Amino acid sequence: MYKIKVNATDTFKLSKADLDTLDCVETATNKYHILHDNTSIKAEIIKSNFNKKSYSINVNNSTYNVVIQDALDQQIEALGFEIGASKQIDTINAPMPGLILEINVSEGQDVKENDALLILEAMKMENVINSPRDGVIKSITINQGDTVDKNALLIEFE
Repeated sequence: MYKIKVNATDTFKLSKADLDTLDCVETATNKYHILHDNTSIKAEIIKSNFNKKSYSINVNNSTYNVVIQDALDQQIEALGFEIGASKQIDTINAPMPGLILEINVSEGQDVKENDALLILEAMKMENVINSPRDGVIKSITINQGDTVDKNALLIEFE
């Protein structure tokens, strides 16, 4: 299931089956012809940011800003993290119970968005916890080898 946000005001949910039934033909690079309810629609992708899954799309001479979230993106958002820089996150909490395998930062260290902070092993899988923003590490409340519960405080930012 995909969650589509249009102009940050409207939200739609589309399934893989919905997308498979879409009558859409690429007419040129980033230009599409869509038939919907016997209506012809011309669409063009004007700008795209693949990493943030955001797009500016021109549909019949109107421009829309679209953000697409897959199941993983929706789960991350449900855990309290947010995609993009619109939310100021000051703490990193354990998204699930597990074992701290590795800590890649130290107190006082400057980090950039998406830097690997630590590795949490849960259900025999290694989960890399990345920094949600640029900042300075204020405190680290765990040690390598610690077992943590869900929502346990791991790292604080200044």
